[in-house]
Amino acid sequence: MPSESTARVLKATAATAALTALAGAGALGYAAGYEVRAFTLRHALVPVLPVGARPLRVLHLSDLHLVPAQRRKREWVAALADLEPDLVVSTGDNLAAQDAVPAVLETYAGLLRRPGVFVLGSNDYWAPQPRNWARYLKGPSRVPEPEAPRLPTGELVRGFTDAGWVDLDNVRTRLAVGGLDLEFVGVDDPHLSYDRYPDVAGPAAADADLTIGVTHAPYRRTLDAMTADGAGLLIAGHTHGGQLCVPGVGALVTNCDLPRAQASGLSRWSAAGHDAWLHVSAGLGTSPYAPVRFACRPEATLLELVPVR
Repeated sequence: MPSESTARVLKATAATAALTALAGAGALGYAAGYEVRAFTLRHALVPVLPVGARPLRVLHLSDLHLVPAQRRKREWVAALADLEPDLVVSTGDNLAAQDAVPAVLETYAGLLRRPGVFVLGSNDYWAPQPRNWARYLKGPSRVPEPEAPRLPTGELVRGFTDAGWVDLDNVRTRLAVGGLDLEFVGVDDPHLSYDRYPDVAGPAAADADLTIGVTHAPYRRTLDAMTADGAGLLIAGHTHGGQLCVPGVGALVTNCDLPRAQASGLSRWSAAGHDAWLHVSAGLGTSPYAPVRFACRPEATLLELVPVR
């Protein structure tokens, strides 16, 4: 028979294991049952416009990862049209199912009546596949996974462009928005290596009120190139804000080479003697194979662009 002291140790160990399992089950229930549906509208003030310009309201949407049956998410996102933003910027990963395009277009219907620009992400091209989350700790995921089915990308793009949104995948263009002359430079998804920044590279237009860089995945090479060319604002998604975060620590992964401290929210980015504001969205959804979030609520962000002081 074990000694009395050994018995106490075994009893304490069993109690600790039980409490740990209970805490883990509670955290998983919270992450999968509540937080993944706790949609949040965030606000950020970005001092990036010329002196004297009127503020511009930009709604940043990313990583919808929509399955048509996700009624609550669809209703919450559709209601964002009531904000009446001056501009909508979508940074990709809209789809999570082969039949999701009609649901995406219906969800965005009110927002598609506003001026908008978009780029695509990997889950606008390739269907999600089951993965071991721990693999993300070793580095960015491999995309596409072997045997991943193609998604109806063309149908999605046509739906957006027919409504008037501008496709910025490897495109540089200018738009008049809210009385301002905005220059946009965008790339197709760097996570898939579909980006061709040299095709759109060049100094920011001196006569534009602002140059905005748009990308799905915020890889350093893309952010550096856009910043070095003089973009004043960079907008990206992809990271899910880490998706499973540690309170007090933050994101453990970004699924790219972006520093973890910048996995979501507004920060500064510097390259080649230039500085830009960087906004990374934690996004609105998850892969259907990992429908959990912890300490990282699904979000959309209303960026209020204001004059530099």
